[in-house]
Amino acid sequence: MESLQESDRRWMQRAMALACQGIGYTAPNPMVGAVVVHSGDAVGEGFHPKAGEPHAEVFALAEAGDRARGATLYVNLEPCNHHGRTPPCSEAVIRAGIRRVVVGMVDPDPRVAGGGIDRLREAGIDVTVGVEQAACEKLNEAFVHRIRHGRPFGIFKYAMTLDGKIATPTGHSAWVSGPKSRSQVHQLRSECDAVIIGGNTVRQDNPLLTSHGVGSRNPLRVVMSRGLALPLDAQLWQTSVAPTIVLTEAPPDNPTARALTDLKVAVVSLPKLTPRSAVAYLYQQGLSTVLWECGGTLAASAIAEGTVQKIVAFIAPKLIGGTAAPTPIGDMGLTHMGKAFKLDSKTWTQVGDDLKIEGYL
Repeated sequence: MESLQESDRRWMQRAMALACQGIGYTAPNPMVGAVVVHSGDAVGEGFHPKAGEPHAEVFALAEAGDRARGATLYVNLEPCNHHGRTPPCSEAVIRAGIRRVVVGMVDPDPRVAGGGIDRLREAGIDVTVGVEQAACEKLNEAFVHRIRHGRPFGIFKYAMTLDGKIATPTGHSAWVSGPKSRSQVHQLRSECDAVIIGGNTVRQDNPLLTSHGVGSRNPLRVVMSRGLALPLDAQLWQTSVAPTIVLTEAPPDNPTARALTDLKVAVVSLPKLTPRSAVAYLYQQGLSTVLWECGGTLAASAIAEGTVQKIVAFIAPKLIGGTAAPTPIGDMGLTHMGKAFKLDSKTWTQVGDDLKIEGYL
C-alpha cells in the first residue's frame, strides 16, 4: 500500500501540475495549484489564473463543497493570511473544515512568510510543510527572486554554432539552431512576461518576438534604444499582435518617439537607460520574468549588472568561423579565467540536432 509520504508527494505533484496552467499569466503573483483529497480521492481542484482573480484554494474548496470537511488540502505555496486584492485563503480553509493541509513551500512574501501556516495551526489544523519543496521552489523561482531582490528574474537565451558564433560575419543568422530548438524558444517566450532586445537587433534581424502560436500567449516586447535610431517599418510595431514598449533616454518630443506613439507603441523615457534601470521599470509594472534575446553587447551589460540569473543556450553542430562573426556575449572586461562566470545546477539536453544547456549564474 502507498505510504502517507508517497501519497503526499503524488498529490503535491498534482498541485504543481495544476499551478502550471497559470504560467505566463499570474505575475506579479506566484503560480499556485490546490487539490482537496478526501478518502484517497480528489474532490476539488483549482489553480490561480491571474493576478486579481481568486487563489487556487478558493477554486478547489468551491469544487469540493461539503466534501472538504475532514479532507486534506494540498497546495504548492503557503496559503495567504492577509487582505490583498482577494481575502485571505487561510480563513477560507478554516471555514471549509479542512482537517490537514500539506504545503510545498513557505511563501517568501513578508506579508505571509509563515503567517498563513501559523493561522492554520492556531485553528487546530494539522499542517505539513516542505513536501516536494525543491520542485515547488523551482516552479516559482521567478516569484521568489522578485520578492527577495526587488526585480524580475532574468533569463538570457541564445543560439550559437559549435565554434561560438550567433551569425555570419555579414550578420546573417537565420537559422543557427534547428526547428525543434526554435519551437522551445517560442514556448519559453509564452511563459515569460517580457522579452528584451536592443536597437541593433531590431535593425539587423527585424524580429517578431512572439510565441508563433506554440504557446498560449505572447510576451510584452521591450526594445532598449538610447537614441531611438530605429526603423519605423519593424515588425515589432505591429501592436495588434503583441504589445511593445521602447525604453529610451530620448525626450518624448523626439520625432521617432512621436511616430512610434502614433503606431500605439509605448515609448518610455528614463534618465539613464541600462539593463538595471530597464528591469527596475519592468518590476514597477508588475513583471516577474524577463527573457533577454539581445545581442552580445547588451547581453554583456545585462550579465555584468546582475539582471540575468539563468542561461538557456542552444548549440548547433555547425561551424562558421571568422574573427568578425559575432558571439553571444560581448566584452565584460574579464582578463583571468578564474574570474569567469560559472553556471550552477546545469542540465544538458539534446533537442533535435542541437544541444541545449541550462544553468544558473
